[in-house]
This record gives sequence, C-alpha cells and structure tokens, in this order.
Amino acid sequence: MTAALGTEIAFADKLPKGYVPLVFDEKDALKGKHKDLTVLSDRPWNVETPIHLLDDKVTPIDKMFIRNNGLVPESIDVSKWTLTIDGESVKKARSYTLDELKKKFKHHTYQLTLECGGNGRSGFTPTASGNQWGDGAVHCAQWTGVRLKDILAEVGVKEDAVYIGYYGKDLHPSRDPGKSPISRGVPIKKALEDETLIAWAVNGQPLPEFHGYPLRLVIGGWPASVSGKWLHRISIRNKVHDGAKMEGHSYKVPRFPVQPGEKLAETDENFRIIESMPVKSMITFPKSGAMIPEGQKLPLRGHAWAGDQQVKSMQVSIDYGATWQPCKLEAPANRLAWQHWSADVQFPSKGYYEVWARATDDKGVTQPMVIPAWNPGGYLNNACQRIAVKVG
Repeated sequence: MTAALGTEIAFADKLPKGYVPLVFDEKDALKGKHKDLTVLSDRPWNVETPIHLLDDKVTPIDKMFIRNNGLVPESIDVSKWTLTIDGESVKKARSYTLDELKKKFKHHTYQLTLECGGNGRSGFTPTASGNQWGDGAVHCAQWTGVRLKDILAEVGVKEDAVYIGYYGKDLHPSRDPGKSPISRGVPIKKALEDETLIAWAVNGQPLPEFHGYPLRLVIGGWPASVSGKWLHRISIRNKVHDGAKMEGHSYKVPRFPVQPGEKLAETDENFRIIESMPVKSMITFPKSGAMIPEGQKLPLRGHAWAGDQQVKSMQVSIDYGATWQPCKLEAPANRLAWQHWSADVQFPSKGYYEVWARATDDKGVTQPMVIPAWNPGGYLNNACQRIAVKVG
C-alpha cells in the first residue's frame, strides 16, 4: 500500500487487521470515474468535476458529477425491478417491469442539463450549510428512456393533480429502513413536458450505479435533486409533495432578501421551493492559470444554460467588466440542453489578466458579476466565472 501511495502511511502499525485505508476504498469504489474528480464525501457519495474537465459538448460518463443523498442500493435485481405509478390523483394505479416500459412506450433521447441546486455554494460568505461545492456540480449528457407523460396518459391523471413525488431504493445514511434519504418532485405541468424522462441509459450505455441504475427520473433545467435515482415509484399527488428533502429549507430559498447569516423560521411564508435554475455559464478552456506568449490570441470556449429558458447572448471581459466582447453562441441540441460558446481574445500587452464570462437569457436576465443574495442553503450561486491568464 505504501508503494501504491508513493509515501509512508502514518501509524501503519496501528491499522486494524483487514482494514483498507479510505484512499484505496475511494479509488476502488469510483472505478469508471475520471481520476481527477474531487471527492467531497463518500457516505453518501458527493463528487465534483473540475471545470476544465467539462469541455466536452456531451459530458462523458466518467466526468459526470455525483450528488447522492443516500447510499447506493446494496442489491439490485433487474429482472424483478418495477416502476409503480400511484397516488391520490391517479385514475388507475399500475406497475411496469423494465421490459414492459421498453416495449410499450416509444423511446426518446434528449441531452439535458442537470445541475446541483448547491453548485457554487462554497462562494457564499458566511458559509452556508451543505457540501461546499465549487462550480463543477453540473453536466449535460444524453439520456434515453420513455416520456413520463406517455406513461401518465395510459394510467390516467385526475383533474386535481398538483405534483408528482418520486421514490428511490437508495438507503438512508443511517441505514434505517423506515427513513427515506430523499423523495422530491415537481409540479404536474413540469412532469408532463416532453423532455421529462424515465431513463435507463445515458450516452447510449446502461445507467451506471452512481447515476441511478437501472432506472431514474431525468428532469432538465431544475435542481438535479428532482431527478430521482434508483426509481421504483412515482406518486401523482393532489398537493405539493411532502417527501424527504421537501421540508425545512432543503432546496428552498427565502422569498425576500435576507442579511447574510440571518436565521429564518423554516415556513412557507419565508421560503419558496427552487424551480427553474438561473442563467449561468462556465469557461472550460483554457484552465485557469493559463500562460501564453505576448501578442498571441487566446481561444476561449465553454457552455451556458438558463434553466427553463434559452441563453440569448454570451460575453467575455478582460478588463474586470469595464467592457465586454460578444462570443459565438451555438443553439442547444434540444430544449433544456446547455449551449456551447467560443471566442478569441487579444490582450493589449504582457501582464496578468482575468477573463470573466457572463450569459444573458431570453428574458434579458444576465449573470451577476458578484455572488448573488445569500441564503441559508447556499443555493443558486450563478456569479460569472473567472479564469486567470498570464501573458508573456
């Protein structure tokens, strides 16, 4: 083990018999993931992707961030896996096997942006609660499955339907079978969008274990927490879903501006559920800290997205926001997919520079240049991203 680490293991003589140090456990458990991903926690797994690794137009599986609230199911029998549709507002509850889902309904593939609601949380001061994500808790892969709307059309939805709630087979971190780690959902209108999928494949491959194998809900543009993994049940509710992580200030922000660090009673009067994610962008090339010769242009590229909206324009600045240069912005592959942008910048002389990037959506909303309003959960940080560049 010392040889594999390249260094001595402190207190090696105190290691319990048969114990494998965590670093090896992580490497083994994260097989199939890029070696440079950042582990924020391992029980449950929360793993971030450095921004420069998100340069692909379609995020490869090995570079997809992991955000789990519970533990990965310990045993999965695909032959017995079913999806049950039930709830107060379903006309006829029904269960489907995986084979039935695949044979009975038309297959669809969409590229969808999934971003953790707490992406960028580490930027807030004072520190907000939760995993201290940088800006790499986002990906945009191609998902294949069936539309939830097609399944609901068959079982029938009553007129009083308000929300859906999902249930997965992940384990609560306490391993208490009576507790659910997370059970969230969306309003029925969002559930019935064409792009809301019950998916079994990503980028043409079966779902990996970390990403919900063998079945998951995928809902683009909203916090990734609404895209339930290890899916086995969806309830059609006649009220806002009241599952785990729908309470308190989980995935909620204050309805009004609050002083940083202020404590609020966790009531509906004070907090609203996060729905569409805000406009945001990232610079994926070059990596911050790039060095180029004097007189050479620097090619830039990255992605931009805006929740339910589309990005209308993209700009970069090399003078701390005093002036802005327009970028080339591509159309999304489909609704709710991120958009790729590129630009070439010329620096006037040698020296230290920062490149700032900002996106504007089709409602005219632009990313802020500073950290947005503080909130207890550290959600929705969409401040413009910056990279450092040294010329000459």
